[in-house]
Amino acid sequence: MTEPRTALILTGGGARAGYQVGVLKAIRELLRAPQRNPFPILCGTSAGALNAASLAAAAEDFGAGVDGLLQVWENFRAHQVYRADPLSMGISGARWVSTLALGWLTRRSPRSLLDNAPLRRLLADSLDLSRIGRAIDSGALHSISITCSGYSTGQSVSFFQGRADIEPWRRSQRVGAPTEISLDHLMASSAIPFVFPAVHLNREWFGDGSMRQVAPVSPAIHLGAEKILVVGAGQMTHESERPTGAIYPSLAQIAGHALSSIFLDSMAVDLERMNRINRTLSLIPPSVRRENGMTLRPIEVLTIAPSQRLDQLAARHARALPWAVRVMLRGIGAMNPNGGALTSYLLFEQPYTRALIDLGYADTLARRDEVLQFLDGS
Repeated sequence: MTEPRTALILTGGGARAGYQVGVLKAIRELLRAPQRNPFPILCGTSAGALNAASLAAAAEDFGAGVDGLLQVWENFRAHQVYRADPLSMGISGARWVSTLALGWLTRRSPRSLLDNAPLRRLLADSLDLSRIGRAIDSGALHSISITCSGYSTGQSVSFFQGRADIEPWRRSQRVGAPTEISLDHLMASSAIPFVFPAVHLNREWFGDGSMRQVAPVSPAIHLGAEKILVVGAGQMTHESERPTGAIYPSLAQIAGHALSSIFLDSMAVDLERMNRINRTLSLIPPSVRRENGMTLRPIEVLTIAPSQRLDQLAARHARALPWAVRVMLRGIGAMNPNGGALTSYLLFEQPYTRALIDLGYADTLARRDEVLQFLDGS
């Protein structure tokens, strides 16, 4: 009997993706053989795409891959991701102000709030994407998908690299396209709308893969997964907060709400849909499914998500940001308690990312037996 093929889905969320590294750190410690890759299928979106690509490049030594991620995320500084110096922030702010005030005079509108050229340099220096092909050839990796969103077509495109027998797919507003994963795919998938610039791939401009991704779990299923571990970047469900009165929401609060809708809501809905399908399939005997040509199959899913609200965690560490970034965020209300959601996506600073890693590590070890059962049935 062949071992079920397990997929790891790493979702989006900017700096929040540090939580995923804490989960991976705990999983590495729980494995009997940490060098062996427990996730032959890797699916990443937005910042999760960066972590997925790093694991894919190191698939021949999973433990070393996790060490590499820890090295980066435990020592993150905002200037490694976007230009955070006063001059760059001042120029960006001036461009947006002039566009809003004198748009009819300007010839070219600003492409994004922040310049993430430093992130491209960081990835180029720390990632050898050619190792993905070697890992596939050696059998350490089955496939990897990086999901991006096309601004022209509105399609969610999962660019995948894997074994030659994987078939591309086309469904309503979502496509699976075989390719060799490149730095451009990672930059496109992590291009948070308005915050980071879109990237031109083939004949279209692409942005953050979480946009328009109505079925975040589907790439893993198309790639042949029978078991899926989903690591979220925010609480999937939580009790609504008590209304704060008649205070009008700040621009940062509205932006944070919009980003949370992009990064969290579609995954929660897709997981609910999968659970309903699994319950329905459990009522139909396998022999009946085969006789009637039903291609649907039950998928075992485990979800690990933060046990705390990350906007509140970010609010406690917001002062770690460079002062020029703090000035900009304060102007739109992001340094207030209610604006913490937006800050939580941009806070690529050591105190916050380490707190995220610690939280992911603790949340995973708290479910030790459940995780071990999922990984190897023991």
